[in-house]
Amino acid sequence: MGLTNSSTGANLAGGTRILLNTTAKKVIALAGNPNVGKSTIFNNLTGMNQHTGNWPGKTVSLAAGRWQDCTLVDLPGTYSLMAHSAEEEVARNFICFDHPDAVIVVCDATCLERSLNLALQTMEISSRVIVCVNLMDEAKRKGISIDLDLLSGRLGVPVVGVSGRRKKSLSALTDVINSADFPQSSLQLQYCSEIEQAVSALLPLVNTLPDMGIPPRWLCLKLLERDETLTAELLSRQDIQPLLEEAGAALSAVSLDHTQLCDLMAAAAVNAAEELCRGVVTYSAGKYNTFDRRVDKILTSRAAGYPLMLLLLAIIFWLTIEGANYPSQLLSNLFAKGQILLTDLFTRWGAPDWLHGALVLGIYRVLTWVVAVMLPPMAIFFPLFTLLEDVGYLPRVAYNLDKPFKRCKACGKQALCMAMGFGCNAAGIVGSRIIDSPRERLLAILTNNFVPCNGRFPTLIAILTMFFAGASTSSLLSALLLTAVIIFSVGMTFAVTKLLSATLLKGAPSSFTLELPPYRKPQIGKVIVRSIFDRTLFVLGRAAAVAAPAGLVIWLMANVSAGGVSLLNHCAGFLDPFARLMGLDGVILIAFILGFPANEIVIPIIIMAYTAQGSLLELDSTWQLRQLLIANGWTWSTAVSMVIFSLLHWPCSTALITAYRETLSRKWTALTALIPTAAGVLLCMLFTAAVKLLS
Repeated sequence: MGLTNSSTGANLAGGTRILLNTTAKKVIALAGNPNVGKSTIFNNLTGMNQHTGNWPGKTVSLAAGRWQDCTLVDLPGTYSLMAHSAEEEVARNFICFDHPDAVIVVCDATCLERSLNLALQTMEISSRVIVCVNLMDEAKRKGISIDLDLLSGRLGVPVVGVSGRRKKSLSALTDVINSADFPQSSLQLQYCSEIEQAVSALLPLVNTLPDMGIPPRWLCLKLLERDETLTAELLSRQDIQPLLEEAGAALSAVSLDHTQLCDLMAAAAVNAAEELCRGVVTYSAGKYNTFDRRVDKILTSRAAGYPLMLLLLAIIFWLTIEGANYPSQLLSNLFAKGQILLTDLFTRWGAPDWLHGALVLGIYRVLTWVVAVMLPPMAIFFPLFTLLEDVGYLPRVAYNLDKPFKRCKACGKQALCMAMGFGCNAAGIVGSRIIDSPRERLLAILTNNFVPCNGRFPTLIAILTMFFAGASTSSLLSALLLTAVIIFSVGMTFAVTKLLSATLLKGAPSSFTLELPPYRKPQIGKVIVRSIFDRTLFVLGRAAAVAAPAGLVIWLMANVSAGGVSLLNHCAGFLDPFARLMGLDGVILIAFILGFPANEIVIPIIIMAYTAQGSLLELDSTWQLRQLLIANGWTWSTAVSMVIFSLLHWPCSTALITAYRETLSRKWTALTALIPTAAGVLLCMLFTAAVKLLS
């Protein structure tokens, strides 16, 4: 096995799979392993704000942006072009069929040998390859030196070193992109004699096919490999069934089976990468990763891993609760003054009462409630959570939770989807794309709603603070109680995952390789700005978009009467008998139903229904809200049932729409809603029955 130089003469062609800017002179693809900084380079060149993070699997779909007269396409991270997942398939197919003018393979300077594996596989498909060695600053800090000129000479393609976080360092890369005559790849992987013999037997037949824009040698290898996804794509273009039969015969002639072939092909790429790096990479310090390993011994240990996870979670919640109180009050006061001004304005215009009620008491009050309650905690929670992500802690969480998920016959990567769900369940559902197994991906989608999204945190915090936390230590105790609630939700995730694995989604857990990225100094400024604009304002905008029309509907239901009783109270009365079995009442249940567009509006609906004033009551403190709830029959057991049902009920409309887009199945989308709802109703009923039995 080794490397040889020979001209491939590849002519890339194929159909367009994403909408590209047809006015661009070049289409440049960015490929690379997960967590090598592709998206960071993409953002710095295009000015876009695709979310980046220090853990594998952030890019789960194609993103295209404009740089000068080029279209840059950020491909999903992949370790190999032997597509084992949807993301690897997308990356492979784009390089293979969408004829990019060049492919930039982004490599990690701190582990170049592993990254070159993908570069070599890419050079088998495309002759226009640029190797971009990123994270040169980290390599320098760890005492790693890379001879870029020597590597470029061995590969026969341009090799540039950059530090993607520093925009100025990308000039070397842009110079190569702008160069019209950079050398084309002529490097060719050499496999063992058996594989080369099978390729030689198949190559004359492949050369008789009409040009599909695919290098004939690489096509021979894929036919021998029997890549099902690629085979299906090729069959849609040409009748290659006879070639598949010839490939099977050629493989049998050299006494190799499919598994042996894949192993030998992977070994050839690994050995070639090792050979290329010999003399290119040198270390000035023998133990360049000692610090990371020492920290990992603590954060991933059995004794300290879980307690530290819970401690960090509790600290984040405490900072969120403590820091959000004052700005929430300021916003509430500001919006109250705005309401006075709007009311005066409507009075001067002589507007009818119904118009003032619908627009100001309905839409404006509900909308401002959502903003005042949601914005401060999100503006604190998201940056803190993103800092943990940027440092590289989240993959350690997935590592720690791999064994519990494996006991549930699921994949440890589900922990990353679960972590994303704390921000937004829709994002967690999309994040399930990083899971290779379709069965385990469905498990992640069906159970993601068991962890509360940011829209449910205000309700949970308010209930826990009012009914279970003392006034003097409310923030600390509320944070600890919320942490306990989160532990309960994670436990429910494990339980339901295990139940589904034994019933609807039977199967053995698949093994997976999770890269633990190096710890990195967080970019605090960028983290704060991007988490606020990419996450906080996005989620807030989505909530506001549904809160405004919901406010109108709620106001109409509260003000349109039938038989002297509002429609809202009619609906609440109809649901009340069933709600009582759950330890709730009809008002609470109708609030959850009307809150389907966004969980953030559940409390405003409850307040509006209880006050019977047709609009939100101005409540200056949580104590006043507590008095209102108690006056309407709430007890500590009602609060517990409310917390349980807040955790376990149907997802919001956005999450359900996302689940359908990911599964393309009404059945699985319906189950995404029914499973947590059934669990919530059952647990509330069991708790209520136990309270009655003990009282």
